[in-house]
Amino acid sequence: MKEKMEKLTVELKAKSGEGGRLFGSITSKQIAQTLEKTHGIKIDKRKMDLPDAIRALGHTKVPVKLHHEVTATLDVHVSEE
Repeated sequence: MKEKMEKLTVELKAKSGEGGRLFGSITSKQIAQTLEKTHGIKIDKRKMDLPDAIRALGHTKVPVKLHHEVTATLDVHVSEE
């Protein structure tokens, strides 16, 4: 599961303003929903170690706790809507 998740990129689109700043933010809930919808992997949003919501365009590495000893790193790409 860890290897499968680390090969994936979750693509999200959001409206942004000047300098790549988002209007609003991307939350772990949105990432979990998109992951399930596009890749068929259901992960509880509370397993994602995202201290603050994503507020800028680009790639972000999000650690996901799959087990108490296993953590996968999920690549989240936020692009212009």
